[in-house]
Amino acid sequence: MASSKKLLKNSASKRRADIQAKFSQAKFSQPSITSIDALNAHPLVVSVNAFLTQNITANTQLLLALSGGLDSVVLLHLLVQARRRLVFELHAMHVHHGLSPNADTWAEFCKQQCALHEVPLKIVYVKLDQSSKLGIEAAARQLRYQALFADQTIAGDDRFVVMAHHQDDQAETLLLQLMRGAGVKGLSAMAAVDKTRHLLRPLLDVPRQTLADYAGQHGLVWCDDESNLDTHFERNFLRHEIMPVLVSRYPAVQSTLARTAAHLAEANDLLELLARQDAESRIIDNSLCLKGLAELDLARAKNLLRWWLGQNQLAMPTAEHLSEMIQQLLHAKSDADLAIKLQDKAIRRYQRRAYIGQDKALTPFDLVWSGEASLDLPHGGKLNFFAVEGRGLSVKYVMHKLRITHRTGGERFKPHAARPTRTLKHLLQEINMPPWQRTHLPLIYWNDTLAYVPGIGAAHDLAASGSEQGYEVVWQYDAFSV
Repeated sequence: MASSKKLLKNSASKRRADIQAKFSQAKFSQPSITSIDALNAHPLVVSVNAFLTQNITANTQLLLALSGGLDSVVLLHLLVQARRRLVFELHAMHVHHGLSPNADTWAEFCKQQCALHEVPLKIVYVKLDQSSKLGIEAAARQLRYQALFADQTIAGDDRFVVMAHHQDDQAETLLLQLMRGAGVKGLSAMAAVDKTRHLLRPLLDVPRQTLADYAGQHGLVWCDDESNLDTHFERNFLRHEIMPVLVSRYPAVQSTLARTAAHLAEANDLLELLARQDAESRIIDNSLCLKGLAELDLARAKNLLRWWLGQNQLAMPTAEHLSEMIQQLLHAKSDADLAIKLQDKAIRRYQRRAYIGQDKALTPFDLVWSGEASLDLPHGGKLNFFAVEGRGLSVKYVMHKLRITHRTGGERFKPHAARPTRTLKHLLQEINMPPWQRTHLPLIYWNDTLAYVPGIGAAHDLAASGSEQGYEVVWQYDAFSV
């Protein structure tokens, strides 16, 4: 994200050595009762306290994303003040990208600030792939979010990552999304409260200048990222080349754009509500009924498909790609082996339903089961073994080691004494197992005899009967869930 930084006090340029000396000499002193009262009366303090009162409880744990820049340093100060009045647990994280020779200095600054305010800090070191197709900005942001949301410093449902995005950021994000041709969801930009991801942005309605004024009033010190001046980056180009021109003609443009993003967020909420209503009768166990999809007009069908993809944590395709997906799902030949690839997953069609699953090739395997309650499989699935009575694979065969292996094709199986031996392919078709699941289905052998097929049962001549103990085997295929 950043390429070079030097430490500044307020907005005036200072030599790094002088500032570092001030950092090392800085002492955090408790303000007097009068100064505490004055601080608590500051509009920004009042605003953040009100935001937190509405969105957290006494058991809430907050993890602040602390870069060391103006925005996050101000938010750190505000949260420390809020902690005097509200009961919550506050932690901070600094993500060290290592892109600049000054990166260690920034991390040390964050460490000092958190020590002064008695806030536990975790520094996470990440390595950025500078050749990523996402670009440096997006790749750095992705790594930062991954580190924040994967952290186990705070745990449980009543926890939030807190970020210092402000009104200017919101306006820039809306413009960037417009330039990329985003839909309503993308144009709704950032949410102040994202309950799905457990994310809070208390400053989203606050102009950056207000944060700078607050920092000046309270003598705050922060790190200034010199790469923010590099207009090769999209956001910097908007910030330094486009926004000043807009502001000169429309002084309130940042707040206007942020308000527009809020209106679009409301519209997106309504579209999501409509999608949920359409999904009630059309999406069951994460599979989409194509007959039901065809009943909707194109705009509504696309809205439902976007919602379904979002529920599966897939990035939104372009409008053209989305229309093509619907065309293929609804009109491809019934015997077509349809696989629409999206990131590491694929949408497939089977018996007029669409499924989302991992797009992985079969990994051959040959394992031995020695009595474990569960057995992990190479492709990420699992076999669970349950003791039962009068059914399943007889215990006298289970007493011997069983071999678990992948399908090779052409297997034949006889689960019922009164019915002939049949191909495993036909038996799996009878239970409506989709073709891509059949490929990864683990088979259980006793010696060289196919003894048990998950989803079908035991071979008839190896099955438990009467009061005899047996074992049933359930295939849990998380990596291929549909």
